[in-house]
Amino acid sequence: MGAKALLVGINKYAYINPLGGCVNDVKDMANTLISLGVIHPTPGELRILTDGNATRANILAGLKWLVTGAKKGDLRIFHYSGHGSQVVDVNGDEMVDHKDETICPQDMQVEKDMITDDHLAALFKGINSSEVTLEVILDSCHSGTGTRDLNAGDNQTLIRSIRPSLDHSFLIDANPELKNRRVFRNSVIDNKMNHVLWAGCRDSQTSGEGPINGVQRGFFTYAFCKCLRGAGKGIIRAKLDSQISLYMKNSLHASQTPQLECDATNMKQPIFT
Repeated sequence: MGAKALLVGINKYAYINPLGGCVNDVKDMANTLISLGVIHPTPGELRILTDGNATRANILAGLKWLVTGAKKGDLRIFHYSGHGSQVVDVNGDEMVDHKDETICPQDMQVEKDMITDDHLAALFKGINSSEVTLEVILDSCHSGTGTRDLNAGDNQTLIRSIRPSLDHSFLIDANPELKNRRVFRNSVIDNKMNHVLWAGCRDSQTSGEGPINGVQRGFFTYAFCKCLRGAGKGIIRAKLDSQISLYMKNSLHASQTPQLECDATNMKQPIFT
């Protein structure tokens, strides 16, 4: 089996407000994957983009590197930690809430610079889920189906969300049809998906970051890595999702709800298989 991982974490944005825990998230994810033997720390298997290196062009090039040449039995992992947002859907594929979820590159200036869930779907289109395992882990606002908020009781918690521009936010907020929110259980079975999505929150929520043991961290990535290391890579996805959700609720007191989305077969299989 050939394995590749692309890990992206952005604290220092060029034009929008900074975050504090995203680079630490990437370090934790890399250490977790390496310690469990999922990924080896070699250039052929692991690429990390942080801060100024995590431009839109570099992220898209990294994603192309990640999926190109994937063959039967291969594993691909994409982890993103940073700002997320939403824009009005323009191609009609978001039938429920009419919004595309986005991730925000380091050099983002305007909404067209964001990478939407449509961009990711197009990049992942060639993946055959019966042959290649693709795990996508998004620790950003509105990451379900494609903002960081924790009720931590201190003023050090940051929200990983970018508010849409006035024209888009007006359309979303003023139009009753566009204000519809998707409500899911923690686990969502979608038999049309060709990858596994681990989202830090529902698409209507924000994701939070704050100090954990004196270190600024994203709450979802922290819980994901902690629970995965404790269970080992043989844990079934649905069980790991349940453990993450309980840890975030009971130990971190998080207001966000993490969400696992994949087909029924992947839901019942061990992670990374």
